[in-house]
Amino acid sequence: MLVLLPPSETKRPGGDGEAMRLEALSLPALRPQREAVIDALVALSADEDEAARVLKLSAKRRHEIADNAALRNAPTMPAIDRYTGVLFDALDATSLDTAARSWLADHVLIHSAPFGPVGALDGIPAYRLAAGISIPGLPSLRRVWADAVTSALSALSTPFILDLRSEAYAALGPVPADVASAYVRVVTGGGEAPVRALNHFNKHAKGDLVRSLALTAPTIGSRNDFVAWGRRAGWDIREAADGELALFV
Repeated sequence: MLVLLPPSETKRPGGDGEAMRLEALSLPALRPQREAVIDALVALSADEDEAARVLKLSAKRRHEIADNAALRNAPTMPAIDRYTGVLFDALDATSLDTAARSWLADHVLIHSAPFGPVGALDGIPAYRLAAGISIPGLPSLRRVWADAVTSALSALSTPFILDLRSEAYAALGPVPADVASAYVRVVTGGGEAPVRALNHFNKHAKGDLVRSLALTAPTIGSRNDFVAWGRRAGWDIREAADGELALFV
């Protein structure tokens, strides 16, 4: 089983890991795309006003341009610890024991905009880039990433992918058509017309779900295995339209 998570715009600063080594990141076949996006972000950072405009930064966030300028030599920390925000606060990976963090390392990828999907314990620096940003000198991020990520995921030969990404990040790397998968939609309300959960509850539920997976370390090789595990673990997971799974909160 492989779990795909979205990133967060908010991140912890600093880190005590060595500078990022692209060859050490998960899915090493993505190195050409990673090099291209990093080069473009570093170049953009040379013009602070232009970088602020392109990245849509407020005056309070302009310091993040320096993070992008330093991508190749900044200190790193595990990706699962780098991100903050509702999803990652609910997951609370820093409080997990070694066994649970090892499960995350083996089963979770976080789909970043500059580096593509990275392993939960891959060391990454702080950065600023969202899925919908167009960087001067590069094609759209969708064109940069989509085919390459799909191909890299296919090469993993994982039996089942659980896709918890937002739609914007799912578009940067569709799950291979020949791999069994499920896209999870967080919904609320009973009866025949559930509605999408508000963003806070959507993210919180996904973080809680991944924490539960890490703590129980189930063996899941199919959609049915995941649904059955969820029910045992107290989650209300149901089949939904268009082949999705609905996670009720």
